[in-house]
Amino acid sequence: MRTHASVLHLDLDAFFAAVEQRDKPSLRGRPVVVGGVGGRGVVATASYEARKYGVRSAMSTREARALCPHAAYLTGRFHAYRAASEIVMGILREHSPLVEPLSLDEAFVDLARADLPDLELDTVTGFAERLREQVHDATGGLTASVGLASSKFVAKVASDLDKPDGLVVVPPGTELDLLRPMQVSVIPGVGPATLDRLRRTGVRTVADLERLSEDELVRVLGQAHGRGLHRLARAQDDRAVEPERETKSVSVEGTYETDVTDRDVMAAIVVRQASQVARRLASNGLSGRTVTLKVRLYDFTTLTRSSTLDGPTDDPGVIGRTARRLLTELDPAGGVRLLGVGVSGLADWVQDELFGPDEDAEEAPELPPDPVGAKSPTGYRPGMDVEHDEMGRGWVWGAGRGVVTVRFETAETPPGPVRSYSVDDPALRHWEPEPGLDKLDRPEPTDHPEPEEHPGD
Repeated sequence: MRTHASVLHLDLDAFFAAVEQRDKPSLRGRPVVVGGVGGRGVVATASYEARKYGVRSAMSTREARALCPHAAYLTGRFHAYRAASEIVMGILREHSPLVEPLSLDEAFVDLARADLPDLELDTVTGFAERLREQVHDATGGLTASVGLASSKFVAKVASDLDKPDGLVVVPPGTELDLLRPMQVSVIPGVGPATLDRLRRTGVRTVADLERLSEDELVRVLGQAHGRGLHRLARAQDDRAVEPERETKSVSVEGTYETDVTDRDVMAAIVVRQASQVARRLASNGLSGRTVTLKVRLYDFTTLTRSSTLDGPTDDPGVIGRTARRLLTELDPAGGVRLLGVGVSGLADWVQDELFGPDEDAEEAPELPPDPVGAKSPTGYRPGMDVEHDEMGRGWVWGAGRGVVTVRFETAETPPGPVRSYSVDDPALRHWEPEPGLDKLDRPEPTDHPEPEEHPGD
């Protein structure tokens, strides 16, 4: 165990939504929800303004709209998220060679290998404060919450205590003082099933868990899980920050507070997870042949189904279709507590044309009263970057019934005007940054007329 608070965990706040608010001035300070915008969509990220209304990730978009109908509902722009992530990870690697990314928006950093004069609390705290400022300035205003501790477990817990834009330092020797009053669910691996079993033994807090012997925990939870929780309940975590672990599989899973019973929502969740897995594969130059679906039922029974493809892929449509097919082979009657999608059999190449285009695309719903959130069969989706010959850069505000509505603004302009065009207008096109260019560089602001007000403002 370390004697200094030399493990740093950085977590970008409401990352996808924050990038959208950064790049769309009219959405700053407004509720923003990023994810699937159709009737079967699932929330990927909600801004803090939306979270005040109860919107959470993994919630169905239908439920989110009921809670917060005035939010902007946007599909993802992964080129923008990757660009911001690359900047942040680059900053972290400038300071330490030991950086372990967990996803696009979070990573561990080993400060024992950083260029610091010492690892005293004042030194590492000052470094963390400067790091957050550096991330903010380099990304155009994104904020990060940071935890500093003597282990990965406690650093990750600490980074979640003062969100958004917070810094929590846990001095060595005080880890248990921090953990003991917390709900036992703060420990990784304590999902609803484990939580239910622990509560039946009278365990609700970390302090309660600490009082159980290792033998008791093994009896309740099994060998590996019981021993692991016994250690973490005592803040014992000596895992190293590993920047170059060999990846044997890539997976995404979610555990839900209430059982998911709607099959359409289940299907939407696994498709969303398949997209996340595909992005992780692509960002690491990997592909895989075996798609696995993991389902934990309401009664804690865990089922898995796998399918091996003819060749490796990182295509989200292929992975999503395969995962949905595997879901149809299971009977989740009564509801599911956990869903997960993984890809294994990894390779460093992709057979690009093994499969054709995704045939499972949802049809567009009718245009709602608030155009933000509508989905178009023409390929124009809310939040997408576009460019017009006369008006310049903007983003899709809504689409439907042969019309696409665009708000013309960028990160460097004031809130811009809204204009509507036919979906086949030759002057309007999708926009993405050219490969190899800094994706956060923007053209000079275009002079626009006075902005029109959003109907929901």
